[in-house]
Amino acid sequence: MPTLLIQNGIIITLGESNKVLYDHAVLIENGTIKKVSPRKEFSGKYDKVIDAKGKVVMPGFINVHMHFYSTLVRGLGKAKPSKDFVEVLNHLWWKLDKALRLEDCYYSALIMMMNAIRHGTTTFIDHHASPMAVRGSLMQIAKASKETGLRSCLCYELSDRDGEKIAQEGLDENSDFIRYCNDNKDDYLKALFGLHASFTICDKTLERAARLGHDLKAGFHVHTAEAESDQEYNMNNFGLRVVERFHKFGILGPHTIAAHCTHVNDKEIELLAGSNTMVAHNAQSNQNNAVGIADIVKLQQKGILVGLGTDAMTVNMTEELRVAMWGQHLRHNNPSCGFMEVASTLLYNNARIANRIWNLPLGEIKAGAVADVILLDYYPPTPLNEQTFLGHIVFGISQCPVDTTIVNGKVLMEEKKLTIPVDEEKIAARARELTVGVWDRF
Repeated sequence: MPTLLIQNGIIITLGESNKVLYDHAVLIENGTIKKVSPRKEFSGKYDKVIDAKGKVVMPGFINVHMHFYSTLVRGLGKAKPSKDFVEVLNHLWWKLDKALRLEDCYYSALIMMMNAIRHGTTTFIDHHASPMAVRGSLMQIAKASKETGLRSCLCYELSDRDGEKIAQEGLDENSDFIRYCNDNKDDYLKALFGLHASFTICDKTLERAARLGHDLKAGFHVHTAEAESDQEYNMNNFGLRVVERFHKFGILGPHTIAAHCTHVNDKEIELLAGSNTMVAHNAQSNQNNAVGIADIVKLQQKGILVGLGTDAMTVNMTEELRVAMWGQHLRHNNPSCGFMEVASTLLYNNARIANRIWNLPLGEIKAGAVADVILLDYYPPTPLNEQTFLGHIVFGISQCPVDTTIVNGKVLMEEKKLTIPVDEEKIAARARELTVGVWDRF
């Protein structure tokens, strides 16, 4: 069994009883953390030794709401200006996703994933859409995930907005990929049943999706009350608020992710809490789309597990963390509000969400945990310990480059150079070629 020893760094373990360890080393064996102990206890020979002097050693970051398919929109200047969220969807995202073909989906994911490795993000929960290339699209993203060595939980964005035929393809794509993951029992790949949002799914389709998801014992991943217009549409057409409608159809539950929840009322919060449904907060996206700022302080006070996603705005999770922090200050008109609630989303809750889906001990450096580990350049200028580490992460470590990224014990980047067998220049060149077609179809 290959062994990897990481020594001389400052270890931030995270997990239920976080420790900041000096003069310790981490031994990784066969994809698992074998031992975390004082350096003097390690005297054997190891297949690889990484000197982490001048670095912080901590668990890899997890992103609980992502859209890999958005990569090829960079620099696109064709979208009409939008005055609200519905126009953003119609003018940009729903035109982009219709322009994607299978190869576009693959390269979009591959480029995002390579960038994620550079920023220490090792696990993703993605939400995909390509209405003109539904069937086989999740396997294209899975291929990119395998090639980069990251963990990915995938789903297809089921919607009625493009007609009955494409909706059926969405049902089939979700079902087939869930079966594939169930049959292969792959620790890298998992699946949820994807739904776009309540305002683009009719009762008939929602009922069919719920039945399929339950038969496959899968959770759901759905945009939830992202904008006030979602609530208005549901009240006008179904006589129910968004979360109430999902509750009616059995979509809520401990393995379901309700993304955004920017506009949920007290009754909806009670339904989310009572069903143990998870929530993904996406601070940058919500502010960029001017839809509001979710009250994640209140959601957590009610016992809801709230994690942090990026909605494809970035793969840099500490950047998202900082924006979420300032967002809660603004939401509550209180510069002292929400520090612990926001910090817990990325540093604790994302691991809890991932552990529900993967059923693996992710997000902690301890014996027996999965060896998803990152090293960041950092010499702490003030005391770094269990009482101060959150401040260091938000205001210091967040500004430092990732040096090394390890997933399942495999080194994907070392000394800021990717070690996976990819040709970045060639991949970027092919992406540019594909973008011409995407933009023409747009």
